[in-house]
Amino acid sequence: MVAISNLQDLLVDQLQDIYNAETQLTKALPKMAKAASSPELRQAFENHLQETLGHVERLEQAFEALGEKAKGKTCHAMKGLVEEGQEAIKEDAPDSVRDAALIGAGQRVEHYEMAAYGTARSFAESLGQKEVAQLLQQTLEEESAADKLLTKISAKVNRMAMAGAGA
Repeated sequence: MVAISNLQDLLVDQLQDIYNAETQLTKALPKMAKAASSPELRQAFENHLQETLGHVERLEQAFEALGEKAKGKTCHAMKGLVEEGQEAIKEDAPDSVRDAALIGAGQRVEHYEMAAYGTARSFAESLGQKEVAQLLQQTLEEESAADKLLTKISAKVNRMAMAGAGA
């Protein structure tokens, strides 16, 4: 465990946590996409995988701007959220109900990421790290858009789940 003695250290620590979280997601999103029966939901997960790969690249740029090596530290929160996503995948339920569970798991991930990116961006702004703050803000906006898309998809999926429909 590295000592955190100032806001700069804390920012780097937060970026390492987020970096690991995003890396975990690059492995989880393909599984969630495969488990989705709704073509719209599957596409949303596949598109977000591509965005997530871009988030990893942006984090690497942020580390570089701070003169730090891009590396992660285990993000236990994401580990738990990914496990919940795995539970949704294994859910013995009609397709539309499983899709609703997948959306819930996905939105919990998005909300965690929005909190993490917002916090790190605030630290970067306070430190006058404008480039880093802009990189984090860009990702924050994409995470928020992904959450809004899942909300939109959930309206259709939830209606189907209430009706007892399949996909």
